[in-house]
Amino acid sequence: MSEHIYKHLELTGSSTVGIQDAIEKAVARAHETVRNIQWFNVTETRGHVVDGKVAHWQVSLKIGFTLE
Repeated sequence: MSEHIYKHLELTGSSTVGIQDAIEKAVARAHETVRNIQWFNVTETRGHVVDGKVAHWQVSLKIGFTLE
């Protein structure tokens, strides 16, 4: 197994559907410009409430990728 050096970025994904959708949107968007994404770690989950109902989910996460 080769040794890797990892770098990480902090992102926040948002969704009206749910937590998983917010994570998937954040990872998919990062994938458009960041190569070699290997992992993610959820650091915070929060939401926006309107009229007593959840209107948006917001999920902060760190994504890790290997340096070339």
